[in-house]
Amino acid sequence: MSDQALEGLKNVPYFHDVPEGALQRLAASAFVQGYPKGTVLISEGDAAGALYVILSGKVQAYLRNKSGRTVTLAVQEPGSFFGELSLLDGGPRSASVVTLEPTECLLVPREPFLDWLRQHPDAAISIIHCLTRRVRLLTENVRGLALSDVYGRLVKTLLSMAVQQDQGWVIDRRPTHQELSNLVGCSREMVSRIMRDLVRGDYVAIDGKALRIQRKLPPSW
Repeated sequence: MSDQALEGLKNVPYFHDVPEGALQRLAASAFVQGYPKGTVLISEGDAAGALYVILSGKVQAYLRNKSGRTVTLAVQEPGSFFGELSLLDGGPRSASVVTLEPTECLLVPREPFLDWLRQHPDAAISIIHCLTRRVRLLTENVRGLALSDVYGRLVKTLLSMAVQQDQGWVIDRRPTHQELSNLVGCSREMVSRIMRDLVRGDYVAIDGKALRIQRKLPPSW
């Protein structure tokens, strides 16, 4: 189990500069937990808890208001992690997280982590650098929401999810229109209309469970 925990921690950018010996001591306090699809791992407002590292599966981080409207913050897959803010500051969870398919996570409990950090203060430098990058990314996301129209936000979201392959850009796990609307912050019907036009214009194509971007997307819709 410790080998699996160590490999999982190595995928977390916070720990890229941490010596392996120190990381092994942290791995000794971690454990693996499996969850079925639809399990709420974290609810917004929960007390501070563990750091989660996704080993397999897929989760959705989201916010939901009192009327039930949901905004997706991120869809995360193996190698991703979440829960680090409460882990560090002890504040309540800032968002909810639910599994979108059967998922296995590595959990690092908060108190053992804080004890480990006191023993390895150099690791704090790596954590500060990663948090800074995350703040910059959040700033860009807010800029996109504030200054782009729905089409512009949708294009940016599709491009951020796509991976370059021999014949262009591909999103291996094609998101649903509802997932895209939650990410973009608009209605599902609006996403459906835009995607339908992109398919008709031969800009994108549905390839089984994948979405293929066949040529440069138009600057406006």
